[in-house]
Amino acid sequence: MDGQLDRRAELSEFLRTRRARLKPEDVGLESFGRHRRVPGLRREELAQLAGVSVAYYTRLEQGNGQNVSSEVLDAIARALRLTDAEQAHLTHLAKPKQQRRRASSSARAQQAPVRVALLQLLESIEAVPAYVSGRRSEILAWNRMAAALFGDWGKLPAPERNWARLVFLNPEYRELFVDWDQKAYDMVSFLRMDAGRHPDDPRLSALVGELSVKSEEFRRLWATHDVKEKSYGVKRMRHPLVGDLTLSFETFRLVDDDEQAFVTYHAEPGSPSAEALRLLASWGTDAAASVRT
Repeated sequence: MDGQLDRRAELSEFLRTRRARLKPEDVGLESFGRHRRVPGLRREELAQLAGVSVAYYTRLEQGNGQNVSSEVLDAIARALRLTDAEQAHLTHLAKPKQQRRRASSSARAQQAPVRVALLQLLESIEAVPAYVSGRRSEILAWNRMAAALFGDWGKLPAPERNWARLVFLNPEYRELFVDWDQKAYDMVSFLRMDAGRHPDDPRLSALVGELSVKSEEFRRLWATHDVKEKSYGVKRMRHPLVGDLTLSFETFRLVDDDEQAFVTYHAEPGSPSAEALRLLASWGTDAAASVRT
């Protein structure tokens, strides 16, 4: 890939894929005939639902979002039944903020350092795996328990401290995550969301290009144009030392830097997973070393 993603192409493909997943009966329209030339809704059907002209919607789907109003985008989002994350992604692509120019500078393309107080907070949390992630799924900082659970990221070269690279290019992470397919889908969806915010980020474009070349699964998932925000949920893991764990994770966006997120994993009190985490805590760095050797 070149130094940036094509925002117009991204907008076009995103709208096409969202339209293709809807059937006329899904939105209360009558389907005439069994054989339709295109999957999903036709452009004229979508335009009718959104209350805009076919020509207007066609220009938008061809990647021309210039001068489109927020009201029209909202109407199209409703017609396509977009999730909140998908609607935000559509807005990022169609109406990029002026601050995107500042984000494209070489200085802004670099990750902001993790605040000292946040590093101290990480160190003070002894029983819960926690880490700070940044743009492009980069792993910026972590505590001892995160190293015990996921492996000692400190031994990796800085470019490899990246969740997307670990999930798709490191076989050990396929073993660690019981539901690896879901983890992979989530990872790509997060990167897509990031790409909508920063289509001119050369490091993000390089990452997408590398993973597209090296991983068939990544290429397939990237082509779906699905997006989602990091939030909360449950992950099942199979740790080489303590066995199966079921952990809940929470994601906290930093108020002063929404590109950084503080992520924690915890187990239900009194559960076998809580006992497994206690064992990992007692082994500490020895456990982290054992996972990757």
